[in-house]
This record gives sequence, C-alpha cells and structure tokens, in this order.
Amino acid sequence: MGQNYNQLSQEERVSIYHWHASGKSARWIGEALCRHHSAISRELKRNSKRTKVWSHGYEPIRAHGLALRRRQRPCRYKLARQPDLRSLVLSKLAMGWSPEAIAGRLALDQASMRISHEAIYRYIYFCSAQKIYLHRFLPRKKHRRGRPGKRGTSPVDMIQDRVSIAKRPSHVDKREEPGHWEADMMGFRDRRQNLLVAHERTSRFTLIAKTPNRQSDMIFRKLRSWLKNLPRDLRRSLTHDNGPEFAKHHRLNKTLHLETFFCDPHSPWQKGGIENMNGRLRRSLPRSTDLATLSHAALAALASRHNNTPRKCLGFKTPKEVFDELKQPSHFKSESTPRPSPG
Repeated sequence: MGQNYNQLSQEERVSIYHWHASGKSARWIGEALCRHHSAISRELKRNSKRTKVWSHGYEPIRAHGLALRRRQRPCRYKLARQPDLRSLVLSKLAMGWSPEAIAGRLALDQASMRISHEAIYRYIYFCSAQKIYLHRFLPRKKHRRGRPGKRGTSPVDMIQDRVSIAKRPSHVDKREEPGHWEADMMGFRDRRQNLLVAHERTSRFTLIAKTPNRQSDMIFRKLRSWLKNLPRDLRRSLTHDNGPEFAKHHRLNKTLHLETFFCDPHSPWQKGGIENMNGRLRRSLPRSTDLATLSHAALAALASRHNNTPRKCLGFKTPKEVFDELKQPSHFKSESTPRPSPG
C-alpha cells in the first residue's frame, strides 16, 4: 500500500464498479487496488446515493464527475470553513507575512486558532483559480505550485565560441577575487523596453541602463563602454545567460581580454548575484513600469541608491565603498605581493 494518497482515477472507479457488481468485498477491492478498504467503502457510499434524477446506484463515469466537482468546492478548505481564522490569516498576509510565518507564530503563541502553512497555500491557490488573486500577497506572487514550464529551446548551439559556466574557475564562486561580473536583461510589459544590468560579484556594485533594443551589437557596445575604463584586474570575466543579445560576447574577449561564460540552459540561478539584484530593482521597477517616463538620470539615481545602501554581506559597507576600495592600485599591489614566509 502506498504511503502517499492520490485521488481515485477513473480507471480505478471502473474496476471498483465491476468487482463490486460481481460481489467482491471492499477489503478485497482495496487489496487489489493497493488502497485502504475504508476508501473503497466511502467511494461506494458517497457516490451511490439516490437523488431525484438518479436511482441507479454506483456508476463509475458519474462518480468520477462528482468527485471532480466536489474538489472545486471551497468548503474543502479550513480557511473557507472558519471565517475568524480566515480574517486573521488574510490580515497577516496583507502585512507581508509568509504562510510559514503565520502558521509558526500561531503555534508559538499557542493560539486557539491554528493552521498549517500548507493549508494556507492550498486555499490561496484555490482562490487564485477562482479569480480571487490572493497569491499577490505571497512573497513570490506565484499563482500555482511548481516551477514555470520550459518554453521553447535554448540557442546555445548558435552562440559563437560559447564557454560553459562549468569551465569557469571554481574560486570565482567564493566572491573573494574582484573583477568577475554578471549581466542580464530585465524585460517589461512593453517588449520594446529593456534594461541592461551588470553586477560585480565581490562588491555587489551594480550598473543599469536603458537600451533601445536587444540587438547583440547594442549590448556589446554598452558593456564595453562600462568595462573598458576599469583596471584590468577589475574586469576578469563576465557571466550571463544564453539570450541572443549576448551573442557578440567574443568581441569582448578580443577588445578587453575579458573571459565570458554562459549559464546552462534554463538555469538562471547559476548567476545568483544578478538575479538577486534584479529582484531588488523590481521593487522600484515592476513589469508594468513604462521606461519611457524614466530619464537616464532617474535610472542613474536608482543605481546610486542601491550602490549606497549598506549590505550585511559586506559587513554593512556599501557596494560603492567596497568597489572604490577595489579600484585603488594599493589593493592590487597588496593582493599580488607574496606573503613572507614564517621565520
């Protein structure tokens, strides 16, 4: 008997119908289907009731339709049955609490009303399917479970001189050596509007700029203009995804002697620094933003605000302070000076 419970399928209901009609007991049917006998008994009792329009007993196709309809009823959910608990949970969600925080706090306070975070999630996703968009209160605003489905294929085979991130030196992951950058494009509701974002991994220093399009020549020129005036040790590598806008990466290799690496297809978490930065920028620039209303000066001010915000991962220094320290020649001199051997 399986440990995880799944709803009865239509094929199982057809088998239940034939075996029940031939005189088999609920226990025998349950063993044959690897189901608990009580589930078979409930199935036969629940879907065999006579009504004004039905008096023929158990019928598998009808029973399956009734079960599907029953799953759509809100009374299945604890929050639908308990209005006081529902009001409490919704008020906390509106305050920015996650379902885990709500459930955990109720348990910690030993409140008379308790609920699991899974029950909250199930109710939210049910409401979203009914066009009641409670999922907008969730941290990630997902309207259903699971990862987004993969759309189409990746153009990895069409990118000239593409080098996988698997070949990037392992020490880059530690964020201890400066000069390793990540880049990405932010999209908006108007597909003609684009934002190029670049992020230095050690300092978290960020550059953003509007681009009139996503053509690879345009993106190459913008990245080159950002990086060409930096010291050689502050432009060691650049990591990005497999978008066609980065197809001219090999020109950065030739003009700036910059190594470029590509994430695996559908694996944006491999450039986690820039993804985190994009999430921070989304607080001020949601997808509904009209970039035409924002000047370049306004975007520069936004980048400056983020670069001058203390970060815990930097010991509460700001990205600009750390980046300015890295730009000092003394930093690279001390970095390249060998330590004296112990006497």
